[in-house]
Amino acid sequence: MLADAAFPTILAPFAIHWIHTEFDSILLGVTPPMAGNLAKLALEDGTIYTGRSFGASCEMTGEVVFNTSMAGYQEILTDPSYRGQIVCMTYPMMGNYGITPEDDESPRPQVSGFIVRSLTEVPSNFRSQQSLHDYLVQHNIPGIQGFDTRALVRRLRVRGAMMGILSSTDLDDTSLVRRARSLPGMSGQDLVKEVVPDAKLDWHGGCDHPLTQQMLAQLPPNKHVLALDFGMKWNIPRCLTQAGCQVTVIPGTMPAEEILAMKPDGIFLSNGPGDPAAVDYAIQTIRKLIGTTPMFGICLGHQLLGLATGAKTFKLKFGHRGANQPVLDHRTGKVEITTQNHGFAVDANSLPASMEATHTNLNDGTLEGMRHRELPIFSVQYHPEASSGPHDSTYLFEEFRKSMG
Repeated sequence: MLADAAFPTILAPFAIHWIHTEFDSILLGVTPPMAGNLAKLALEDGTIYTGRSFGASCEMTGEVVFNTSMAGYQEILTDPSYRGQIVCMTYPMMGNYGITPEDDESPRPQVSGFIVRSLTEVPSNFRSQQSLHDYLVQHNIPGIQGFDTRALVRRLRVRGAMMGILSSTDLDDTSLVRRARSLPGMSGQDLVKEVVPDAKLDWHGGCDHPLTQQMLAQLPPNKHVLALDFGMKWNIPRCLTQAGCQVTVIPGTMPAEEILAMKPDGIFLSNGPGDPAAVDYAIQTIRKLIGTTPMFGICLGHQLLGLATGAKTFKLKFGHRGANQPVLDHRTGKVEITTQNHGFAVDANSLPASMEATHTNLNDGTLEGMRHRELPIFSVQYHPEASSGPHDSTYLFEEFRKSMG
């Protein structure tokens, strides 16, 4: 009886701690940081977050941003538009379905670091060939888990995206903050040169990919499209092929004269990383190409087209990143749920008379699409190829194919 009576007094604190830990582990997958396995995220404003490391044991720097998608972490990791960024996922549990090579959007992960509330170390998916942890180790990318990512996201929303350092090697707060404050910001950075291909490539990704088969009806590839690659996701040429295009991927650094010498039926401008205003060579090339052939741009391609026509771009406070962004199509009055990933936008008020706005983001009113008033040239800020995300906007690939006659 003495033991029973003493239990609440002696063991209650341990029982409460156990219940709290188990509750977090079950609902949120949270595990308190463990000695010897620490990692730290330092922001340029002096904020420090301490958690557990996963992935590679190293240190990386980048712009700290957040993505609101519930799934699709592999596509996010391999999207070249995330070059130079440390990505925080708002959904609490990641890694539960592992890694499948078929879902890659580029040859390797492109992020500088990965932040999650909780990592699932044992994936459950018949397609999985590797765990998320092992995948990041293989490519020398650090991750951090086990702290309140909601607090981080709130700080980024209030103060804006910030430069930061993710480290499991240097754990000194003063050192980390000092070095984070010395990092150059994303504005003015040309990161396209880090992800652009070395040479042109005839795309043979084919129409056998299960994702594109669900997105678009297959048409014979009877129009030749040159895809200017500034950091292009692989599902874009898949969708172009599915929609009836023979695709040749060319470096985004290729001059206009060489592009026109290939006599394309259409030109596609891809997504990519960094500040569009810093990619002056691409802006000059696109300016020379306007009026020569139908043109379609996505994300960075949309921004570069805007700059080439005389519009201006600006940096968003914390950007749009996620697979749940509502966009209004002014031509039809329909709302599309879209996948987005960008930190810059075209200023709608700066559009020249030759261009008209076609799509608007319903969250903040920013420009999401535009079209030339006379020429078969159009672009969108979001990602109609999704991967991952909703397929509301795949009709744009069909519109591009029809614009070529």
